[in-house]
Amino acid sequence: MIDTVTSTRSEAIGRLNDRCRQGLDRTARVTVTRACLAALSTDSVASQAIAQARLLQELRRYKFAEGDTLRERGEFTVDDTQVYFTIDYYDQAFEWGSEDPADASITRRVLTMMLREDL
Repeated sequence: MIDTVTSTRSEAIGRLNDRCRQGLDRTARVTVTRACLAALSTDSVASQAIAQARLLQELRRYKFAEGDTLRERGEFTVDDTQVYFTIDYYDQAFEWGSEDPADASITRRVLTMMLREDL
């Protein structure tokens, strides 16, 4: 028997995570580790901006496996570089973990794109 409360809560978290990943959550932060950015660009500002745009494009296209209700972790490839991402949940001040990731009014999301060695 499926616990409908848990299922509904997981689905709510998944929808909020999708909003974060799609750039629709104004309170969320999207970050890229230095190693990940360096692997996809040169030292020039233009190259780094292009790399960030490509990362965001791939992130927003990402398709999760069926049944992944939380949709908080994944991986994709850019220029033969494997990029991993994860979404973490914080309080409104970004100081502590969120008490309830399903409640958008008290939770701030931080999506981080990284390389395996950053894990």
